[in-house]
Amino acid sequence: MTTFESLGVQDGLLESISALGFVQPTPIQEQAIPVLLQGTKDFIGLAQTGTGKTAAFGLPVLQLLDAAERHPQALIICPTRELCLQIANDLDAFKKKTKGIHVTAVYGGASIGEQIRELKRGTHIVVATPGRLIDLIERKAINLEKIHYVILDEADEMLNMGFKDDIEFILQNTPNRQSIWLFSATMPQEIRKVSKRYMNQPFEVTVGKVNSGNANIDHQYYSTQHINRYETLKRIIDFNPGIYGIIFTRTKADAQEITERLIREGYDIEALHGDLTQAQRDKVMGRFREKSIQLLIATDVAARGIDVQGITHVINYELPDDTEVYTHRSGRTGRAGRDGVSLSIVTPRELYRLRQIEKIVNTRFSKMDIPSGKDVCRKQFFHFTDKLLSADISSNEYEAYIPALQEKFAEVTKEEILQRVAALEFDRFLKYYENATDLNVREDKRDRGSRELDRRGQGDAGRSAAGAGRRNSGGAYQRLFVNLGTKDGFYKASFLQFILDMSDLRKDALGRIDMKEMNSWVEVEAGPSANKMIKALDGKNFKGRKIRMNDADSGGGRRRTRE
Repeated sequence: MTTFESLGVQDGLLESISALGFVQPTPIQEQAIPVLLQGTKDFIGLAQTGTGKTAAFGLPVLQLLDAAERHPQALIICPTRELCLQIANDLDAFKKKTKGIHVTAVYGGASIGEQIRELKRGTHIVVATPGRLIDLIERKAINLEKIHYVILDEADEMLNMGFKDDIEFILQNTPNRQSIWLFSATMPQEIRKVSKRYMNQPFEVTVGKVNSGNANIDHQYYSTQHINRYETLKRIIDFNPGIYGIIFTRTKADAQEITERLIREGYDIEALHGDLTQAQRDKVMGRFREKSIQLLIATDVAARGIDVQGITHVINYELPDDTEVYTHRSGRTGRAGRDGVSLSIVTPRELYRLRQIEKIVNTRFSKMDIPSGKDVCRKQFFHFTDKLLSADISSNEYEAYIPALQEKFAEVTKEEILQRVAALEFDRFLKYYENATDLNVREDKRDRGSRELDRRGQGDAGRSAAGAGRRNSGGAYQRLFVNLGTKDGFYKASFLQFILDMSDLRKDALGRIDMKEMNSWVEVEAGPSANKMIKALDGKNFKGRKIRMNDADSGGGRRRTRE
């Protein structure tokens, strides 16, 4: 059996990870650690989320550092604040028995002044989000000239969020690095281009198949009409009374609307989207981690970097626009060897997209029947009785009340008690589902034939939403001017997120973004999407200033640039 000791991990780290319960290396750790401990070789590690990547790069980097040199020697770049904090916390746990090494996390949404003061006190490892790191570089608050190791974690996520230019800027500012370690769940062309440009004959390790799904995840789908999507979601939640999961929506408007509807109907649920302040976001995540709420509804942008243990279900209220995003959604469950379920609610016209995702994750999805009202009531009833029978009755605190209870129920039969418990506990479910309709879409040969025709014929126009932007590069974009730029505190990724949140457009509706100090130009799909973008932003206020957005080719953009 392979051990961490046989991989070359030193004693202090071995003692710390042993206390954390690390016994045997995961496949990515087993293959990465010996290579990374050499310290001079560029490395690409392809593995799904939840496979132990943090220890795969964290243990080697901690071992390679010179504790006597109190300056940044390693830089770990990740896409979100949550992942940044998680990595820093993990490294602190790994080095608990190793003296003299300091880790500093720098990220947006927190005091930059305090982070600068912490950097000045001296540190060895900086864990950073791209935007905050670039801010620190431009303020000359951090010196990257002595960085030996650059680690890009969740590289595909960073590119999906528009961080490509930021990553290249950071790599250009680490001129004396000895190696780059790149970890990713998928390997899109953009990452391959970055690796070819900045890495020298990297050693590449793939754990499982690229883009493949976690073997512990059961992929399921429910087919219904669009009008029944919300009712189907309710049925799924009610049919899984012990659920602890994340529901993904495409837009923040959907996330908020569904949350409000479910809260009105008595569900423990909260939303996570771009309109929340960082304090509100932290509060929601704290409640979810503590399991004070069973369900979290989130957009893909808002959920990036979330790492919560024990999630049983991921529910795709709608399939993602970008099929590769499905891998990241489903990867929130089935972690650390546990089983998980990733289920999707689809309409008949969306089945071709589901087949595309099946090919990407290399897994066949199971078609599930939407539970009937009786199925839901039966499942809820037996869940309650199981909880009742498994209740801990070893405490003596209520012994004094037993005689009074026995006297109270002396004339009531056991069957009648059970009936009363059922009526008290399940009256809401029984009334709601008494006349519940069948929400399933039944397939027959004619349906399958028409969908096959749709896939081969008119369905080709929407064969891949993620490819729409590429097809539009021939001239179907409209170039818009907006009087917001880097001076307003934006960098490309944060600006992209801002305009998408404001307009509720899909990311693939956008083309090139050119940012200057005072102004920016955005390519948007011509027609309804461009009009929607203008309507959403033009005339709104940003930090006390009126936003102006219009068609750049009308002359307004050029005129305003000179102002």
